[in-house]
Amino acid sequence: MYNQYMMRHTTPIIIAHRGASGYLPEHSLAAKALAHAMGADFLEQDVVLTKDGVAIVLHDIYLETTTDVRLCFPGRAREDGRFYALDFTLDEIRQLRLHERSKHNEDGVEVVVYPNRFPLVPGTCSIPTLLEEIDFISGLDRSRNKRTGLYVELKAPDWHLRQGYKIAETVMGILNQTGYSKRQDQVFLQCFHDKTLQYLHSTLKTELPLIQLIADNSWGEDGDVDYNHLRSAKGLDTVAEYANGIGPWINQIYGGKDSSGQPIINTLVEDAHARGLQVHPYTFRRDELPDGIADFDELMDVFVNDAGVDGLFTDFPDLAYAFLSS
Repeated sequence: MYNQYMMRHTTPIIIAHRGASGYLPEHSLAAKALAHAMGADFLEQDVVLTKDGVAIVLHDIYLETTTDVRLCFPGRAREDGRFYALDFTLDEIRQLRLHERSKHNEDGVEVVVYPNRFPLVPGTCSIPTLLEEIDFISGLDRSRNKRTGLYVELKAPDWHLRQGYKIAETVMGILNQTGYSKRQDQVFLQCFHDKTLQYLHSTLKTELPLIQLIADNSWGEDGDVDYNHLRSAKGLDTVAEYANGIGPWINQIYGGKDSSGQPIINTLVEDAHARGLQVHPYTFRRDELPDGIADFDELMDVFVNDAGVDGLFTDFPDLAYAFLSS
């Protein structure tokens, strides 16, 4: 699976995590435009499906954490209290407005997850379809004379399949329609579900580079995947048979600092590189730093200069760009 176009970059690529989500509501077209202007190399698209089978750009399979769905469609939650995108048509989705990611505090009050980011106010941004976002980014590339890439994640494909929807075919259909399915240097496909990536590789025979996302087993990601195994020597051997890289959580590479204050870096990056796999860890945030890291620049220094990663997901593409340009 190791291809010439996947050779390691001298400078790591900057992947705008849900756009410039440190500044604007995630996955809004405004956040993507800002990330584009901030110098991101790739813009991430998390994809889920609507009731009528349309691919939309949304991080979760449910709607209430980033939209006003409770106000627009009260009573449409499932028994678990969640409002699933798959239960709404595209016409209904278009009635929703995005807001900063929120949660309910111990008093039951809705508050933003990251207090110093965009305020929790009625938004003017809506949820784009994948096709709309691709056209939007392509337009920005033309008007700004840039060549940015798509970094598409298939969200919960096993869950979608159990609901009767084939998200892999839907996404590949759109990439074929827009011509991006042949742009091997401009698109990554990522997924936590290993069998979906294997399906993309072996059955759908995509030529696009595939990235195996690696979660923590405790998170309960979609499908029966042992992420501890995927990080092992045998697991990485298997990943290298169908994928071009891995996307681990930053804490699966960095383990704090030793008694002398030096960062503890395990061998995951080295082990992946030995198998021809790129490493694109997530998520680099200035307002959610790992233990022992003083600021964003130190976080970048540890992963770029000590660990030697090939790319990174960040909510703050401007800060990453500034570090790599200094």
